Amino acid sequence: MSYLERLTGWLRGLMGSKPAATPTSTEQAARRKRRRSRSGEAKPASATPAKTPRVRPPLLAKADIQALPDFPGLTIAAISVAEGNEAVAAACLALTSHKVLGFDTESKPTFNKGEVAQGPHLIQLSSETHGYLFPVRNNQLPAPLKALLESEQIRKVGFDLRSDLAMLASNTGVHCRGVDDLVGRFRKLGYSNTVGAVQAVALLFRQHYRKSKSAKMSNWAAAQLSESQQRYAANDAYVALRVYQALQRSKPASA
Repeated sequence: MSYLERLTGWLRGLMGSKPAATPTSTEQAARRKRRRSRSGEAKPASATPAKTPRVRPPLLAKADIQALPDFPGLTIAAISVAEGNEAVAAACLALTSHKVLGFDTESKPTFNKGEVAQGPHLIQLSSETHGYLFPVRNNQLPAPLKALLESEQIRKVGFDLRSDLAMLASNTGVHCRGVDDLVGRFRKLGYSNTVGAVQAVALLFRQHYRKSKSAKMSNWAAAQLSESQQRYAANDAYVALRVYQALQRSKPASA
């Protein structure tokens, strides 16, 4: 066969043949799947990272708290009972010079089933150096105290204030504003259980805030408060302020 014949045959064969088809991505995936199934190869695992369980900060045990040194609260010399128009006005004037105050209330305890609390019978407000106690008579609040409690410009901080605020609103008609409940702050830090004043002082200051059980259950509607009652009430407000300040100092600068 001559060279021309061989060339002609080669060209005919070239023109009559079709180029090999390029497999699509779907076909390629199907082929890989068939190869894996034949070889017993497992499908690649998902790249989704496993969730890390949230670690909640621990609370201190009662025995550990009691072993701590005492928290130095306000002395009786740094506590004033403000009753009467002039005394209340002077106390409120002194308190309005502060942007943040510790806040709490006390009510005469109820012991009989079905008995409804008629408080609050005492309102406590504290600065860094002085605690003021305002006895409440006949569910009536003096105008300067009412204005202070309803002011949004002065922040009032305390522990678990829901019942305090509800009783003030229902029994005295005062709706407190500018309130910061510290229980919510500790929940944001990861504490699932309610953190009260004693636990907070132990966690932040490594000190034991001693609270008198007899004072807690005493008659807060009494005409004259005992020294034990005054220390108990004033320091509940004072401790709330100290804890708030410690939490503020521990916050990141950008917060």
